[in-house]
Amino acid sequence: MALSIFTSGAAMSSTNALNKSNSILSTAMERLGTGKRINSAADDAAGLQIATRLQGQVNGMGVAQRNVSDATAMLQTAEGAFDEVTNILYRMKDLATQASNDTNGKDDRTAVKAELTELKSELTNIMTNTKYAGETLFGDGTNNATTGGKLGGSLNFQIGSASSETLTLALNTGNKLSTAVSSFTGTALELGIDTGVAATDVTATQKLMGDVQTALDNVGSIRSALGANINRLGHTSANLANMKDNTTLALGNIRDADFASEATNMTRNQMLAQTSMSMLKQANSMSGMVMSLLG
Repeated sequence: MALSIFTSGAAMSSTNALNKSNSILSTAMERLGTGKRINSAADDAAGLQIATRLQGQVNGMGVAQRNVSDATAMLQTAEGAFDEVTNILYRMKDLATQASNDTNGKDDRTAVKAELTELKSELTNIMTNTKYAGETLFGDGTNNATTGGKLGGSLNFQIGSASSETLTLALNTGNKLSTAVSSFTGTALELGIDTGVAATDVTATQKLMGDVQTALDNVGSIRSALGANINRLGHTSANLANMKDNTTLALGNIRDADFASEATNMTRNQMLAQTSMSMLKQANSMSGMVMSLLG
């Protein structure tokens, strides 16, 4: 290679090597600083597209997990209310059975009727005042028991990141919930509580025994439906957790920086930048040799 002032091949080669090392060094330091392999679309255009889609799915599944937890809490609140209703109905049947026995005196039956009256009032109170997040679940507790109640209509729970991933709950299909609630509110449980018939009326107390059993059957049917949906939501939550974990893993494989690899790149290119700088200095000093020829 000819000795020249205007063109120095060694200097240009060293400059190119220095610029390349600095570029790679800058990228490695950025990735180590952010923890991400893709910091802009230019880093990996195709990878960014895939990572964006995966991130949206992960975010949606995270919200869906909270939705499932909220739905489960609401249904458990409802099921807990019906559990207490069941306990009250058990007691009412016991009292009706006792009142139907003629070994009881008038005062005994009057005491039984007094307790039955309070128990029936509490049944209506539970239906009227059981709430979730401030909203009544069952309704007004009268003959049309589900009027205004959140569970009286069809509910859609968003249980996934896609719009099609929903769970529809319709407890009142065929007036099933209304029938259950009205079987132990209003005038369904007859013992003269509303009509003034004396507790000594054995016919009324025996009828009450049958009415309470019907109410228990209806309540059991609703509790079964609630339990089935609660169990389903439990499986939904477990599946969401599994999908979210594995999707996050796939996202990390595309987006996250490999610290071992990037640290190696940084160290290597730091050394290359230093050697390139040294060689550039040497190449620039070669032009000084021209002056020695003119001396």
